[in-house]
Amino acid sequence: MKNSTQQQNLAGKVVAITGASSGIGEATAVLLASQGATVVLGARRTERLAALAERITAAGGQAVYARTDVKRRTDVAALIKLAIERYGKLDVLVSNAGIGPISLLDELRVEDWDDMIDVNIKGLLYGIAAALPVFRKQGFGHFVNVASTAGHRISPTMAVYAGTKFAVRAISEGLRQEAGEKLRVTIVSPGVVHTDFADSMTNPEVKAQILTMRNQLGISPEAIARAIAYTIEQPADVDVGEIVIRPTAQS
Repeated sequence: MKNSTQQQNLAGKVVAITGASSGIGEATAVLLASQGATVVLGARRTERLAALAERITAAGGQAVYARTDVKRRTDVAALIKLAIERYGKLDVLVSNAGIGPISLLDELRVEDWDDMIDVNIKGLLYGIAAALPVFRKQGFGHFVNVASTAGHRISPTMAVYAGTKFAVRAISEGLRQEAGEKLRVTIVSPGVVHTDFADSMTNPEVKAQILTMRNQLGISPEAIARAIAYTIEQPADVDVGEIVIRPTAQS
Protein backbone atom coordinates (compact mmCIF):
# COMPACT_ATOMS: atom_id res chain seq x y z
CA MET A 1 0.00 0.00 0.00
CA LYS A 2 1.22 3.50 -0.80
CA ASN A 3 2.11 5.71 2.11
CA SER A 4 0.70 9.24 2.34
CA THR A 5 3.90 10.88 1.06
CA GLN A 6 3.91 8.77 -2.11
CA GLN A 7 0.24 9.47 -2.73
CA GLN A 8 0.87 13.18 -2.26
CA ASN A 9 3.71 13.10 -4.79
CA LEU A 10 1.40 11.60 -7.44
CA ALA A 11 -1.79 13.48 -6.60
CA GLY A 12 -2.52 16.31 -8.99
CA LYS A 13 0.14 15.40 -11.52
CA VAL A 14 -0.92 15.48 -15.17
CA VAL A 15 0.57 12.54 -17.04
CA ALA A 16 0.33 11.93 -20.79
CA ILE A 17 0.83 8.31 -21.88
CA THR A 18 1.31 7.01 -25.41
CA GLY A 19 0.43 3.43 -26.24
CA ALA A 20 -2.17 3.70 -23.48
CA SER A 21 -4.85 1.40 -24.88
CA SER A 22 -3.36 -1.87 -23.58
CA GLY A 23 -0.48 -3.54 -21.79
CA ILE A 24 2.02 -1.37 -19.94
CA GLY A 25 0.36 1.89 -20.97
CA GLU A 26 -3.06 0.81 -19.76
CA ALA A 27 -1.71 -0.56 -16.47
CA THR A 28 0.25 2.64 -15.88
CA ALA A 29 -2.81 4.81 -16.53
CA VAL A 30 -4.95 2.80 -14.10
CA LEU A 31 -2.32 2.83 -11.35
CA LEU A 32 -1.45 6.51 -11.62
CA ALA A 33 -5.11 7.54 -11.76
CA SER A 34 -5.83 5.45 -8.66
CA GLN A 35 -3.17 7.46 -6.83
CA GLY A 36 -4.63 10.83 -7.79
CA ALA A 37 -2.86 11.64 -11.04
CA THR A 38 -4.79 12.93 -14.04
CA VAL A 39 -4.03 10.85 -17.13
CA VAL A 40 -4.10 11.97 -20.75
CA LEU A 41 -4.35 8.84 -22.86
CA GLY A 42 -3.04 8.42 -26.40
CA ALA A 43 -3.20 5.40 -28.72
CA ARG A 44 -4.58 4.43 -32.11
CA ARG A 45 -7.50 2.33 -30.83
CA THR A 46 -9.99 4.95 -29.73
CA GLU A 47 -12.63 2.46 -28.65
CA ARG A 48 -10.21 0.97 -26.15
CA LEU A 49 -9.16 4.43 -24.99
CA ALA A 50 -12.78 5.38 -24.43
CA ALA A 51 -13.39 2.24 -22.39
CA LEU A 52 -10.26 2.84 -20.33
CA ALA A 53 -11.15 6.47 -19.65
CA GLU A 54 -14.64 5.41 -18.57
CA ARG A 55 -13.19 2.76 -16.26
CA ILE A 56 -10.87 5.29 -14.66
CA THR A 57 -13.53 7.96 -14.17
CA ALA A 58 -16.00 5.39 -12.81
CA ALA A 59 -13.42 4.58 -10.14
CA GLY A 60 -13.15 8.25 -9.21
CA GLY A 61 -10.14 9.17 -11.31
CA GLN A 62 -9.63 11.75 -14.05
CA ALA A 63 -8.85 10.83 -17.65
CA VAL A 64 -9.17 12.21 -21.15
CA TYR A 65 -8.01 10.69 -24.40
CA ALA A 66 -7.18 11.43 -28.01
CA ARG A 67 -6.43 9.15 -30.93
CA THR A 68 -2.66 9.22 -31.22
CA ASP A 69 -0.53 7.54 -33.85
CA VAL A 70 3.02 8.34 -32.77
CA LYS A 71 4.17 7.99 -36.39
CA ARG A 72 2.36 11.29 -36.94
CA ARG A 73 4.04 14.28 -35.33
CA THR A 74 0.78 16.23 -35.40
CA ASP A 75 -0.97 13.52 -33.37
CA VAL A 76 1.67 13.58 -30.65
CA ALA A 77 1.61 17.38 -30.55
CA ALA A 78 -2.18 17.29 -30.24
CA LEU A 79 -1.98 14.95 -27.24
CA ILE A 80 0.33 17.34 -25.41
CA LYS A 81 -1.87 20.28 -26.42
CA LEU A 82 -4.91 18.48 -25.00
CA ALA A 83 -3.19 18.18 -21.62
CA ILE A 84 -2.24 21.85 -21.56
CA GLU A 85 -5.62 23.13 -22.74
CA ARG A 86 -7.59 20.91 -20.38
CA TYR A 87 -5.44 21.03 -17.25
CA GLY A 88 -3.03 23.95 -17.71
CA LYS A 89 0.15 21.93 -17.36
CA LEU A 90 1.92 18.67 -18.12
CA ASP A 91 4.01 17.06 -15.41
CA VAL A 92 5.05 13.83 -17.13
CA LEU A 93 5.18 12.34 -20.61
CA VAL A 94 5.36 8.53 -20.63
CA SER A 95 6.55 7.56 -24.12
CA ASN A 96 5.42 3.96 -24.08
CA ALA A 97 4.20 3.27 -27.63
CA GLY A 98 6.36 0.66 -29.31
CA ILE A 99 6.26 -2.25 -31.74
CA GLY A 100 8.52 -5.23 -32.37
CA PRO A 101 7.96 -7.15 -35.61
CA ILE A 102 11.25 -8.98 -35.18
CA SER A 103 12.82 -11.30 -37.77
CA LEU A 104 16.15 -12.40 -39.17
CA LEU A 105 17.82 -9.72 -41.30
CA ASP A 106 18.00 -12.23 -44.18
CA GLU A 107 14.23 -12.06 -44.49
CA LEU A 108 14.55 -8.44 -45.64
CA ARG A 109 11.32 -7.33 -44.00
CA VAL A 110 12.21 -3.73 -44.76
CA GLU A 111 8.69 -2.42 -44.13
CA ASP A 112 8.88 -3.84 -40.62
CA TRP A 113 12.25 -2.12 -40.13
CA ASP A 114 10.71 1.16 -41.25
CA ASP A 115 7.77 0.73 -38.87
CA MET A 116 10.03 0.08 -35.89
CA ILE A 117 12.11 3.14 -36.66
CA ASP A 118 9.01 5.28 -37.15
CA VAL A 119 7.27 4.18 -33.95
CA ASN A 120 10.09 3.37 -31.55
CA ILE A 121 12.53 6.16 -32.44
CA LYS A 122 10.70 8.89 -34.32
CA GLY A 123 7.63 8.53 -32.10
CA LEU A 124 9.86 9.13 -29.08
CA LEU A 125 11.44 12.16 -30.75
CA TYR A 126 8.04 13.59 -31.64
CA GLY A 127 7.14 13.37 -27.95
CA ILE A 128 10.29 15.21 -26.99
CA ALA A 129 9.63 17.85 -29.64
CA ALA A 130 6.11 18.42 -28.31
CA ALA A 131 6.80 18.30 -24.57
CA LEU A 132 10.27 19.83 -24.17
CA PRO A 133 9.19 23.42 -24.96
CA VAL A 134 6.27 23.01 -22.55
CA PHE A 135 8.54 21.72 -19.80
CA ARG A 136 11.03 24.54 -20.39
CA LYS A 137 8.30 27.16 -20.16
CA GLN A 138 6.85 25.61 -17.01
CA GLY A 139 10.21 25.10 -15.36
CA PHE A 140 9.40 21.47 -14.54
CA GLY A 141 8.65 18.20 -16.33
CA HIS A 142 9.56 14.54 -16.48
CA PHE A 143 10.17 12.30 -19.50
CA VAL A 144 9.65 8.59 -18.85
CA ASN A 145 10.83 6.67 -21.90
CA VAL A 146 10.06 2.97 -22.19
CA ALA A 147 12.95 1.03 -23.73
CA SER A 148 13.59 -2.71 -23.33
CA THR A 149 16.11 -5.23 -22.08
CA ALA A 150 16.74 -5.61 -25.84
CA GLY A 151 18.39 -2.20 -25.49
CA HIS A 152 21.01 -3.90 -23.33
CA ARG A 153 21.45 -7.24 -25.06
CA ILE A 154 21.19 -8.24 -28.73
CA SER A 155 20.15 -11.69 -29.94
CA PRO A 156 19.27 -13.17 -33.36
CA THR A 157 16.03 -11.77 -34.89
CA MET A 158 16.37 -8.72 -32.61
CA ALA A 159 18.90 -6.65 -34.59
CA VAL A 160 16.61 -3.84 -35.73
CA TYR A 161 14.33 -3.89 -32.70
CA ALA A 162 17.31 -3.85 -30.36
CA GLY A 163 18.80 -1.04 -32.45
CA THR A 164 15.70 1.07 -31.87
CA LYS A 165 15.80 0.40 -28.14
CA PHE A 166 19.51 1.18 -27.92
CA ALA A 167 18.52 4.43 -29.64
CA VAL A 168 15.83 5.11 -27.03
CA ARG A 169 18.43 4.75 -24.31
CA ALA A 170 20.99 6.90 -26.14
CA ILE A 171 18.51 9.67 -26.91
CA SER A 172 17.19 9.59 -23.36
CA GLU A 173 20.67 9.86 -21.85
CA GLY A 174 21.51 12.75 -24.17
CA LEU A 175 18.27 14.43 -23.18
CA ARG A 176 19.04 13.91 -19.49
CA GLN A 177 22.44 15.55 -19.87
CA GLU A 178 20.92 18.53 -21.67
CA ALA A 179 17.84 18.78 -19.43
CA GLY A 180 19.42 20.84 -16.68
CA GLU A 181 18.46 20.96 -13.03
CA LYS A 182 14.69 21.35 -13.44
CA LEU A 183 13.73 18.51 -15.79
CA ARG A 184 13.89 14.76 -15.16
CA VAL A 185 14.49 11.93 -17.63
CA THR A 186 13.97 8.26 -16.84
CA ILE A 187 14.46 5.13 -18.93
CA VAL A 188 12.36 2.08 -18.04
CA SER A 189 13.62 -1.12 -19.66
CA PRO A 190 11.19 -4.04 -19.30
CA GLY A 191 12.03 -7.64 -20.02
CA VAL A 192 9.39 -10.20 -20.99
CA VAL A 193 5.96 -8.83 -20.09
CA HIS A 194 2.57 -10.48 -20.57
CA THR A 195 1.11 -8.07 -23.15
CA ASP A 196 -0.09 -8.15 -26.76
CA PHE A 197 3.38 -7.06 -27.92
CA ALA A 198 3.60 -10.06 -30.27
CA ASP A 199 0.60 -8.85 -32.26
CA SER A 200 2.89 -6.65 -34.37
CA MET A 201 5.09 -9.57 -35.43
CA THR A 202 4.80 -10.63 -39.07
CA ASN A 203 6.97 -13.78 -38.97
CA PRO A 204 4.65 -16.57 -37.72
CA GLU A 205 7.46 -18.80 -36.43
CA VAL A 206 9.11 -16.03 -34.45
CA LYS A 207 5.73 -14.85 -33.19
CA ALA A 208 4.96 -18.35 -31.89
CA GLN A 209 8.31 -18.48 -30.09
CA ILE A 210 7.77 -15.09 -28.47
CA LEU A 211 4.25 -16.03 -27.37
CA THR A 212 5.55 -19.22 -25.79
CA MET A 213 8.23 -17.28 -23.92
CA ARG A 214 5.69 -14.68 -22.84
CA ASN A 215 3.32 -17.32 -21.51
CA GLN A 216 6.10 -19.12 -19.65
CA LEU A 217 8.03 -16.16 -18.26
CA GLY A 218 6.08 -12.96 -18.69
CA ILE A 219 5.50 -10.70 -15.71
CA SER A 220 2.39 -8.54 -15.46
CA PRO A 221 2.14 -5.06 -16.99
CA GLU A 222 1.30 -3.87 -13.49
CA ALA A 223 4.88 -4.67 -12.45
CA ILE A 224 6.16 -2.18 -15.00
CA ALA A 225 3.48 0.32 -14.02
CA ARG A 226 4.70 0.21 -10.42
CA ALA A 227 8.24 0.91 -11.60
CA ILE A 228 7.03 3.90 -13.62
CA ALA A 229 5.02 5.19 -10.67
CA TYR A 230 8.10 4.87 -8.45
CA THR A 231 10.11 7.13 -10.75
CA ILE A 232 7.37 9.75 -10.90
CA GLU A 233 6.65 9.88 -7.17
CA GLN A 234 10.23 10.77 -6.22
CA PRO A 235 10.90 14.30 -4.93
CA ALA A 236 11.54 16.87 -7.64
CA ASP A 237 15.28 16.88 -6.96
CA VAL A 238 15.57 13.10 -7.46
CA ASP A 239 15.96 11.74 -10.98
CA VAL A 240 15.83 7.96 -11.39
CA GLY A 241 18.02 7.43 -14.45
CA GLU A 242 16.99 3.92 -15.45
CA ILE A 243 15.09 0.95 -14.12
CA VAL A 244 15.65 -2.48 -15.70
CA ILE A 245 12.82 -4.79 -14.69
CA ARG A 246 12.55 -8.36 -15.95
CA PRO A 247 11.21 -11.76 -14.88
CA THR A 248 13.43 -13.49 -12.35
CA ALA A 249 13.64 -16.43 -14.79
CA GLN A 250 14.75 -14.33 -17.76
CA SER A 251 18.40 -14.81 -18.66
